[in-house]
Amino acid sequence: MKKCLYNKIFGIISDVAEELEVDVYVIGGFVRDCILERKSAGKDIDIVVIGNGITMAKTVAGRISRKIKVNIFKNFGTAMFRYKEAEIEFVGARKESYKSASRKPSVEAGSLRDDQERRDFTINALAISLNRKTYGKFLDPFDGVSDLEKKVIRTPLDPVKTFSDDPLRMMRAIRFACQLDFKIEAKTLKGIKSNAYRLKIVSPERITAELNKILLSDRPSVGLNILYDTGLLEQFFPELHELKGIDTKDNRAHKDNFDHTLQVLDNLAQNSDSLYLRWAALLHDIAKPATKKYDEKVGWTFHGHEYIGSKMIPDIFKRLRLPLNENMKYVKKLVALHLRPISLTQDEVTDSAIRRLLFEAGDDIEDLMLLCEADITSKNIRKVQRHLDNFALVRLKLKEIEERDHLRNFQPPVSGEDIIEAFGIKPGRNIGIIKEYIKESILDGIIPNERKEALDLMYRKGEELGLRRKS
Repeated sequence: MKKCLYNKIFGIISDVAEELEVDVYVIGGFVRDCILERKSAGKDIDIVVIGNGITMAKTVAGRISRKIKVNIFKNFGTAMFRYKEAEIEFVGARKESYKSASRKPSVEAGSLRDDQERRDFTINALAISLNRKTYGKFLDPFDGVSDLEKKVIRTPLDPVKTFSDDPLRMMRAIRFACQLDFKIEAKTLKGIKSNAYRLKIVSPERITAELNKILLSDRPSVGLNILYDTGLLEQFFPELHELKGIDTKDNRAHKDNFDHTLQVLDNLAQNSDSLYLRWAALLHDIAKPATKKYDEKVGWTFHGHEYIGSKMIPDIFKRLRLPLNENMKYVKKLVALHLRPISLTQDEVTDSAIRRLLFEAGDDIEDLMLLCEADITSKNIRKVQRHLDNFALVRLKLKEIEERDHLRNFQPPVSGEDIIEAFGIKPGRNIGIIKEYIKESILDGIIPNERKEALDLMYRKGEELGLRRKS
């Protein structure tokens, strides 16, 4: 385990522990990630002290540099500071007890074993001694290394009690399984299923933080499928849960929209690590249950699901405590537009249609195209290739027209103030009519996106409306 102790900070901690006459250990994710040789190893370091963690943090920080700021959390008996690229947290060893209505424990001082028992999973209960006499000694009371080798997520103690005490651990189990490509051990998985209802005592912010980490994994579908199978998903995300299932009528069935959504998300994850682009993929068909209808001529339809879906997003973001800012607007836009490039591949691609797509998508056009390409989930390889070839044509046309017409984030070359000045009128309905007419004429290719041509059109339209130029 000595390969995990290359960081000189551990030598300083060991010296301070000797001076303060306390025992100290590095524990948890740092040890796990070092054994797994993950790139994240060393970014978050948890130190457990058999004594006062705050005193240890202050002393160690002072030994390194007086400029280091120590953040203290007295209620939790913890302190943290940053050193180079690492965030180092110190906590006094403790044991915990819980009340059924809260995931906030009652805490009292404890031994290293007590502290390891309160950890969520065996692979996070691994510890290494930083004490001078036993420096580098590995402590693994729950056979966590074996679980790492077998790629298994397992709780140190009874999973039913572990998850009942702190239901957020259920989300963490699934997140680790997804991030590490591990399996959740059968008894532990059963414990999650039996405690799914307990998730209601966890704050939306904490749930969403774990969900975001699942979405950012290499294959988000792994975690989302477990969330569905354990009953957790319907506790906090009923709209996504409702996508699951297939209806059949007259021997005609639609595809499982939940499975399709997860495939789109995995496809997208291969080409982008953008969190909110992945949210757009997750929500692109969210309104299909609300818009599902059966037509005897064409079968199952979901008319308007892109529009209805975009309208659902603010409520979903608000409930999940996602930011109600530009990120939400971005997701709304992509969901509303996600069928547009697909429709362009089915007909002859007109310049006018391309202009309108550029106008509406703006700087998000590339992300929209990535989403639409990920949305091709047919098992027919030839069909997939045909769609991709069509998208390549759309991309080429987008590039050509953007270079010529400059319509991305389009602003009309004639403003409302120009119209007021030209005709000597007050703000009113006619200004909006003229501006809209100019915009539509540019998008339809009737005039180029140039000021001179737009001014000429402004005067002609104004005269049609009975307006007179100022002399």
